[in-house]
Amino acid sequence: MSSTDSPGAAVPEPFAPIVVRTRTFHRPVGPVAYDCVKVIVVRDGSAVLFSEFGEKPVTVGDVVTLGANTLCGSEPEGHVTATTVYLDTDYVVDQVFWQHVDLVRDRLDAQDFAETLYAEPAQILHLGEDRAGLLMPWLDELVHLSLDGGFTEHFYRMQALWFSTAHVIAPYVATSSVRVSATQRVTTRPSSPRLRRFAPLREEARTLAGLLRDGPERRWTVDALAEAVHLSPSQVGRVFVEAYGKSPIAYLTMLRTERMARLLRTTDTPIAVIAREVGWGDPDFAARQFRRSVGLTPSRYRAISQSSQTVD
Repeated sequence: MSSTDSPGAAVPEPFAPIVVRTRTFHRPVGPVAYDCVKVIVVRDGSAVLFSEFGEKPVTVGDVVTLGANTLCGSEPEGHVTATTVYLDTDYVVDQVFWQHVDLVRDRLDAQDFAETLYAEPAQILHLGEDRAGLLMPWLDELVHLSLDGGFTEHFYRMQALWFSTAHVIAPYVATSSVRVSATQRVTTRPSSPRLRRFAPLREEARTLAGLLRDGPERRWTVDALAEAVHLSPSQVGRVFVEAYGKSPIAYLTMLRTERMARLLRTTDTPIAVIAREVGWGDPDFAARQFRRSVGLTPSRYRAISQSSQTVD
């Protein structure tokens, strides 16, 4: 139920912006984050999830929504079966753009709007078994079409199925009551001309993300990152947030938390030593960052992992 249930090598080629899979889990997974939006529908069994919302149970009739680059893990209570819809972030932003075309200027403006509207990146929605049951035939067909490949041929049908699913789920998604007017957006952040143009990620953003992924243990600063890609520190922040929805330092925290979780699962190394290995010199600070991102303390997360191994 975490990002380790990613389609992985099974994702059809060429790339598709919607991939849907159903899997059953018997052991704890995660926490891991992926650069796509995930909608997870619990179909059978139950589990305890841990993410930015803390440690919470989910069962049949619950739907979990996860924004891109949001850490999440789970501990099945015996087993849990779920269908996960993986949505490319650009695809989701495009939908927000056209849904709110009267309020936003362009795609980048739509991304800012979405980040304000959907301010909680990890949510558990309690639809109930009856309402969630409406989704099952659509999800099953989406799984079949995803496995079949040929997204181009199935494009309209897959969009129709996803939109039907989203129509049922959307009323339960928590949104922000804060709205920023077009005038405020223009004055607080320079915006592009009113042009319907969808641009790819800037090379500098990809380079920065690569540097952070390859060396999360390094003591990165925004100034050092700016120097590496020949941009100003303010440009680095703007370019990176536009690409990944997080600041470079928040992205780095996510990477360190992922690595810390892996070491907690697979080694008996003291937590303080692990904290230093992933780039946090202060173990108390590391514990606070881990809990903020995952919803559990490092010791609690390790206990869950060890408990599962003992049962096995």
